Amino acid sequence: MTLQHLIQNSLFPVGEENTAYAPYFDGTSYLHMLSLDQVAVGNVTFAPGCRNHWHIHKASQGGGQILLVTAGRGYYQAWGQPPQELHPGDVVHIPPNVKHWHGAAPDSPFQHLAIEVPGQDTGSQWLEPVDPDEYNRLK
Repeated sequence: MTLQHLIQNSLFPVGEENTAYAPYFDGTSYLHMLSLDQVAVGNVTFAPGCRNHWHIHKASQGGGQILLVTAGRGYYQAWGQPPQELHPGDVVHIPPNVKHWHGAAPDSPFQHLAIEVPGQDTGSQWLEPVDPDEYNRLK
């Protein structure tokens, strides 16, 4: 599957290039916010090889993030754990205050819905990029 094919056949609008968060991504991503009411839900599309930096969804109560994979092939990795390969239909529950990253496989576009779990004192803390040598060892 190519990025163009994924974009043309996306279940949800892909949106524009994600320039607002570009400093926290390696590669090109696209973002379309599906909801800002009650619960924030964004459709995030990653070009092949694109991934976000390590980050933490902070919260003193509640919070975290849920990823619903809709297309392509990608990865999720929590700090200290092996990378988890993701495919359409996979669901990832990311607890609050867990350092992690997610993004496309090196050779595949990837798309997921990112659902921000409501909580108290929430916010994202962006950290260092994923080590390129470790990322490039993924299949």
